[in-house]
Amino acid sequence: MAQLASRYSTLLCSSSRLASARIALAPLASRSRWLATESVSSSPATPPPSDPRIGRIVDDISGLTLLQAADLVTLLKSRLNIQEIAMPAASAAAPTAAAPAEEAAVEEKPKEKTIFNLKLQSFDAAAKPKIIREVKALIPNLTLIDAKKFVESVPQILKENMPKEDADKLKEVLEKLGAVVVLE
Repeated sequence: MAQLASRYSTLLCSSSRLASARIALAPLASRSRWLATESVSSSPATPPPSDPRIGRIVDDISGLTLLQAADLVTLLKSRLNIQEIAMPAASAAAPTAAAPAEEAAVEEKPKEKTIFNLKLQSFDAAAKPKIIREVKALIPNLTLIDAKKFVESVPQILKENMPKEDADKLKEVLEKLGAVVVLE
């Protein structure tokens, strides 16, 4: 039954496109204002349906107006319990319905932070040369002079968007050298 409803929906879309193309080509005087489609005459190229009932259904559907066809599609979807398929034009309605469910999931379990920024807060004056060398090794584009200026202008973010494991390892190394490092 669901396949039949899907075929009806496809048939409605294709017949409305054919009918609208014929209406555009028809002279203005022969158009009826309240009709959205014209009945499609069967061409000899299309084989007749195997079941005469299907032929009658196709003829009946092709004689419907667009409003009647839309009501038919809605009724078939509800009676046959067919779910809406996300189409590009109709995709705006689906996210609005899913948003409350996502908010409820966020409220239940807050996500654990996995990406951190490593910030150099301060350092021991005696450990300054070791920290400058370590900073120069961490940031490959820095010269020794740039690394010295970087260390002297603390607090500075040393590394951004680091995974928790890497940030913890680097923090431990810098703290052993005498620096005060904060994960943000």
